[in-house]
Order: sequence, then C-alpha cells, then structure tokens
Amino acid sequence: MKFSLVTTVFVFFHIWLTSVSAYAHCQIPCGIYDDYARIQSMLEDAATVKKSIRLIIELTNKNDPQSQNQRVRWIMNKENHAQNIIETICDYFLTQRVKPEQEDYAERLVKHHAVIISAMKTKQHVDEKYLDQLVNSIEALIPYYPKK
Repeated sequence: MKFSLVTTVFVFFHIWLTSVSAYAHCQIPCGIYDDYARIQSMLEDAATVKKSIRLIIELTNKNDPQSQNQRVRWIMNKENHAQNIIETICDYFLTQRVKPEQEDYAERLVKHHAVIISAMKTKQHVDEKYLDQLVNSIEALIPYYPKK
C-alpha cells in the first residue's frame, strides 16, 4: 500500500512536471485573445490611472475622514490599473507575442519594456508627465497589433 501511494505520487508529479515544461511557452492557448483588444484595455487602464491621479491631487488638501478614505481608494485604484498594464505586457505579450525569431525582436523588447517602466513610474509618482509617457509607450505598440 505504501509503495503504491509513493508510486502514484511520483507518477502524478512526473506527468505534471513534464506537462508544465512542454507547454511553458504559452500560458494561454494562442489565438484566443485579440491583441488589439489588449492594447485598448491597457489604454483604458491608463485612462483610469489618469483619473486616479487627478482625484488624488484633488483630495490631497482635504483632511476629513471621508476624503482621506477616498484618497486611499484612488491610490489603490491607480496602483491596480498600472499593475494590470504591467501584467498584460509580461504575462501576455512578452510570453506569447514577442518572439526571438522576429526580425525586429530587439526593437519590440525595448518598446514593450518602455510600457513596463512607464507603468511603474505612474505607480511611484502622482505626475501626469509619467502618464503621458505611459500612453505614448502603449500607443507605440499599435503598429504591431493592428485591429483586424
């Protein structure tokens, strides 16, 4: 009985590990999501970051508990939407769409990395100049992922 359980566990983990390594190049089956829609989603996240920045600034000089609560909520919202952009670039585009065999691979890496850096800076600052950089860096990806 003990041998059987150990064998079963070994076989399960062996199958699981080989399955993961066999399909590690693609976290989600390719072709299910529309690349252009992902770009539009990131632009929507950037618009939400912009609104969050505006309201954080607006609430800065208000000291009543409700305003402080709302300010914290807008800060969290800004963080979450900037993180959504980072995750979309990392988990979707860099794992599935940017490939070493592409002729312009280095250029694509630089442009996708610029989105990550810009999103990070919007998390660190409450200044719309970083938001402008974020929007511009996302828009720079549109030629790679046109609307079909």
